[in-house]
Amino acid sequence: MTQWQLFLAFFRVGMLGYGGGPSSIPLVHQEVVKKYGWMNDDEFADVLALGNTLPGPIATKMAGYIGYRVAGITGMLNALLSTILPTIVLMIVFLTTVASFKDYTWVKGMTAAVVPVVGVMLAVLTFDFSRKSAETLGWMKSIILIVVSFGLMELLGLHPAILIAALLLAAIFKKDKQPANEIEAKREKQ
Repeated sequence: MTQWQLFLAFFRVGMLGYGGGPSSIPLVHQEVVKKYGWMNDDEFADVLALGNTLPGPIATKMAGYIGYRVAGITGMLNALLSTILPTIVLMIVFLTTVASFKDYTWVKGMTAAVVPVVGVMLAVLTFDFSRKSAETLGWMKSIILIVVSFGLMELLGLHPAILIAALLLAAIFKKDKQPANEIEAKREKQ
């Protein structure tokens, strides 16, 4: 049953992830955290952060890791194939069809109408991650990190993977490490 659920979850992501990897992230979150409960929000955020530091498409990296975590090597292969097969089939069928109709206004309207929906999905996910960040770091630190990250990436052109790697290294080498049970106690008090 788990293999079938993995297949369905990542097949849906592959079928509905219009716009590439970043637009697939909210769909993966919906399937993995909300629908099947294979991870909680914190674990998902960790996988997303680490996946962004590695080269390659984020959707396949996440599918591979989550599939492996849920059902071992067969789960990994299942999740990877169910993520990429819809894309391969749709690319062949859809692009050959759309290419012949690309100048029609209904095709231009269809592709333009999807962009705001993907934007809303990403905004909702961003809000959820900001709220989770505020729960662990506090609002002030979270806002500062958001503003500084935005400035570094958008104004200075720093690649997000470099920023994520730097933040991960800073967390690893932080001198006054707080034991995990203290962090959990803080969360329970809030």
